[in-house]
Amino acid sequence: MSTPPSGRTHGALAALTLAAIGVVYGDIGTSPLYAMKEVFAHGRVPLNPENLLGILSLMFWALTVIVSLKYVLLILRADNNGEGGLIAMLALASQAVKDRPLLRRRLLLVGIFGTAIFFGDGVITPAISVLSAVEGLEIAAPGLHPYIVPVTLVVLTVLFAAQRFGTGGIGRLFGPITALWFGVLALLGVVHIAGNPGVLVALGPHHALGFIVAHPGIAFTALGAVVLCVTGAEALYADLGHFGKKPIRLAWFALVWPALTLNYFGQGAMLLRHPENVGNPFYEMAPSWALFPLIALATAATVIASQALITAAFSVTKQTVQLGYLPRLRITHTSVKETGQIYVPFVNWTLYVCIVAAVVVFGSSSALASAYGITVTIDMTITTVMTFFVIRFSWKLPLWLCLAATGIFFLIDITFFAANAVKVFEGGWFPLAIGAVMFLLMTTWKQGRSLMAERLREEAIELPAFVDSLFISPPQRVDGTAVFLAAEKGATPFALLHNLKHNKVLHAQNLFVTVQHHERPWIGFDKRVEVEPLGHDCWQVVLHFGFKNEPDVPEALKLLKGRGIELDDMLTSYFLSRDQVIPTLRGGMALWREKLFASMHRNASAAADFLSLPTNRIVELGSKVEI
Repeated sequence: MSTPPSGRTHGALAALTLAAIGVVYGDIGTSPLYAMKEVFAHGRVPLNPENLLGILSLMFWALTVIVSLKYVLLILRADNNGEGGLIAMLALASQAVKDRPLLRRRLLLVGIFGTAIFFGDGVITPAISVLSAVEGLEIAAPGLHPYIVPVTLVVLTVLFAAQRFGTGGIGRLFGPITALWFGVLALLGVVHIAGNPGVLVALGPHHALGFIVAHPGIAFTALGAVVLCVTGAEALYADLGHFGKKPIRLAWFALVWPALTLNYFGQGAMLLRHPENVGNPFYEMAPSWALFPLIALATAATVIASQALITAAFSVTKQTVQLGYLPRLRITHTSVKETGQIYVPFVNWTLYVCIVAAVVVFGSSSALASAYGITVTIDMTITTVMTFFVIRFSWKLPLWLCLAATGIFFLIDITFFAANAVKVFEGGWFPLAIGAVMFLLMTTWKQGRSLMAERLREEAIELPAFVDSLFISPPQRVDGTAVFLAAEKGATPFALLHNLKHNKVLHAQNLFVTVQHHERPWIGFDKRVEVEPLGHDCWQVVLHFGFKNEPDVPEALKLLKGRGIELDDMLTSYFLSRDQVIPTLRGGMALWREKLFASMHRNASAAADFLSLPTNRIVELGSKVEI
C-alpha cells in the first residue's frame, strides 16, 4: 500500500473510512445480534463443545472466504467506471459478451432477476435487524416481551417517515455510531474469550472440515444459519462508487473483520460455559447494568443499517428506471450538494408496508431468519456468475484461471443456497414472492416498451425525408426554438405531426431530440451530445446518459452552443407526445400482461419531470398506441 503524500490525504482517507464503516458495514455489523442464536434455534443443531467449535470455525472461514477473498479482494476490482453493485456488474457482464447475443440476453435476464430479489432482501433486512435489536428488552425485563413488536413498528415508522427529509443532517453521525458499535462488539467478545481462550482453536479450518465430515446432515442444516454472518457482503460492492476500494478495504481489515470475529468467538466462549444462554447469546454476553444502553446502541446500529439499505433501494430503483426496466417514478433530491441523495416516495412507502407486514406476520427475528438467507444466497451466486463473464471476456484472463477464481466461490454460494432452499416453506417464500412480483413487473415493462417501440417504428415517417418534403410548401414560421422529444432517432415525432395539424406553424429553430440511456454508470459531457443537421434550421440531436447520470435535457442542450444552435431559455418550448397504450390480441404479450403494462404506463410519472424539463414551457400532445 502506497503512503499518502500529505496529511490532508491521510485525513481524507480517514474520513472516507469512517463514513464507509457507517454505510457499508451496517448490515453485516448487526449480524451478531441473531446469527449465532439461529444456528442453535429449534434444536436442529445440538449444542455441545464439538458442534460449537465447528460452527465458530465455519463462521470465521465464511467471513474469510466470502467477504475477505471474494468481495474485498476480487469483486471490488470489477468496477464499472468506479461504480459497483449488481446493476454495474450486470452492465459489465452484458458488455463483455455483447458479441454473443443469446448469452447476453440470458445474462441480462439473470441480472434483472437478481435485482428483483434485492427488493425482497430490502424488506427482510430492516425487519430482522431492528426486531433483533429490540428483542433485547425481554432479556433485560421479561415482562416487556409483549411490547417488542409495537416498539419495532414505532422505530420503523419513524425511520421511513424521516426519509423525505434526507440524511444529510444526521448522516455524519452514522460512521462514529457504527464504529462505536464495532468497538463494543469487540470488547464484549474479548471479555468472554479471556475467560475461555481455548475457544480460539476454532480459528483452524480443520474444525470446520471435521464438523462437516463427522455430521454432514447437521452441518448442512447449520449452513442455512451460518450464512447470516455474511449478510450485507453485497453492500461492499454496491457502495464502491461512494467510497472507493481503499477505504472499504481498510475499514474491513482494520476494524470490522476483527470485531466480528472477536464477538462471535466471545459468544462461543460464553456458550461453552453457559449453554443455557443459547436463547439470545448476544445480549447474554453483557452484564445486567449494560443491557439497556446496549439495546439503545444496537437499535441505533440497526436503524443505520436499515437506512443504508433504504438508500440503496432508492439508488437501484433509479438506475433500473434509467435502464428501462421500470416505469418512471417521482424522484426528489434531498440535498442540493449531493446528487446521489434522493427520495423515491413510492419505493419508500411500498417497502414500509411490506416490512410492517413481515414484522407482524413473522413476529420474531427467529421466524424472519428463515426468510432471510435465501435472498442473500441468490444474489451472492448471481454476482459470482457475472464475475466469471467479466474476468473471462472483458479482462481476457485464461479460462483455467477464471474457473479457479470463481469456481470455488460458486460452489460455496450454491451450497449455502441449497441449505436455505429447504426453508422456503418456513418463510423463504416471503422475499421470493416479493422478488417474483418485481421480476414480473420489470420484464413486463421491458417487453411492453419493446412492443411499443416496434409499433411506433411501423407507423413512423422517416424524419429527414419528412423535413425535406415539408419545405416544398413550408408552413408559417414563428420565433423561438421547438424541442421535439422522440423515442427513436430518425423517426418523425408524433408531437410534430399534431403541432403542424392543429397549430399549422413551425418554429424558427427545431431540435428533434432522442434521449438514450446506456449500460454504463457515467457518460461525460464530452460525449453527451450528438448532433446532425437536417437543413432548414432543423437538427437531429441524440443525448447520451449513463444509468447514474441525471437526465437533465435543458442542461445537456446548452452544450450545443457554438455548433450553430443558439438557445434562449425564454423562447424555447418542449413538445412531448403522451402515448395511450391500447392492449389488443395482436400476439405481443398475454392480454393480462398487456393490461398490466398499460396500467404501469398510465401511472408512470411524467416524462417532463424525469427529463428535468421546465414545467412552464411544455406542450403535450396525445396519441394512441396499440400493442
